[in-house]
Amino acid sequence: MNFQPLILNAGAEKRLRAGHIWIYSNEINTQLSPLKQFEAGEQVCVQDARGKVLGLAYVNPNNLICGRLISRDIKYPLDRSLLVHRLNIALALRERCFSENCYRLVYGDSDGLPGLVIDRFYDVFVVQISTAGMERVKADIVDALNKVFTPQAILLRNDGKMRALEGLDSYVEVVQGEVPELAPLTENGVSLVAPVLDGQKTGWFYDHRENRARMMSLVKGKRVLDLFSYVGGWGAQALAAGASEVICVDASQTALDVAAENARINKGETRFKGLKGDAFDICKALTAEGERFDVVVVDPPAFIQRRKDIRNGERAYSRINNFAMRLLSRDGVLISGSCSMHLSQESLIDILRGNSRELDRSAQVFALGHQGADHPMHPAIPETNYLKACFMRVLPGY
Repeated sequence: MNFQPLILNAGAEKRLRAGHIWIYSNEINTQLSPLKQFEAGEQVCVQDARGKVLGLAYVNPNNLICGRLISRDIKYPLDRSLLVHRLNIALALRERCFSENCYRLVYGDSDGLPGLVIDRFYDVFVVQISTAGMERVKADIVDALNKVFTPQAILLRNDGKMRALEGLDSYVEVVQGEVPELAPLTENGVSLVAPVLDGQKTGWFYDHRENRARMMSLVKGKRVLDLFSYVGGWGAQALAAGASEVICVDASQTALDVAAENARINKGETRFKGLKGDAFDICKALTAEGERFDVVVVDPPAFIQRRKDIRNGERAYSRINNFAMRLLSRDGVLISGSCSMHLSQESLIDILRGNSRELDRSAQVFALGHQGADHPMHPAIPETNYLKACFMRVLPGY
């Protein structure tokens, strides 16, 4: 195949040679390779200023991240064959790390497939495409999944926010088989279900798997509050681990209904309660009622979406963790998570420290958690390392 050249400015190739795969629009020599000549999603031959070939990328001339490298050998374009190869490589890691076929199979850049996420629920595959380059090979993605696996069903959840930035339509489509309303999965040995058709993103968040496993060792016989619970990923596993009571708090009644089902599956329906509403308001009400919990889980959505949101986002993390600490018993455990890439682990710990002192409590951080093995970090792309969890014991002040 013949690919148009995308020529970089002098020195712009250094990041790519060091392992990165993104190409910014201001790194391109637009006199020799005008961006307007490229179609969104088109594959191009990337060259440095001296004409040396660096590999193949797909481009979107309308975005700051203008190109994403897909292969460092121009013999291997993004097609069905390459997708099969990369799927097999991704599968090998997951099979090494997990005993059940429930995990994030493809994590975008980290698995050499930028713009593509695939979550696996046994033989149901939920695909999210967020870039024009991946959208162009949508049929090849489906074919590749059928080559490597024997899917019961394939669902395209192409309704993420990033698609609008790429000029792509938003849609949800079952492209193969019948997708159950609630897809079964197993996490940490616990049977659960996920609303893959109309839940958040792919229907489940596998990234906190290892942190939930640690949580399970802390909750037997304990009273647990799960804030921003969604469908009870934390709460249902707490029940399975023997928690005496779990209260899940979420703004969505639909999500709480699924959380109740996950509680039922784990024989915890009599120990489960769902509270619908704003987590901040419900925390205030629970505090006013004198409620106390042995373990409080704070796993909010990303309060910091962009760098300019850092200040307001840090305030939000501070407020909700302050509320959570007020609800802890005298020797309680706070599990505080963040999926905001722009909030460092150090900043989260500092927020927790500040709140513990404001409340005249003493704090002990006894474990720190990260995203699981099915969300591997690309060593050249810090944005792929986004998740953190802080396990903190909160004691009376001394």
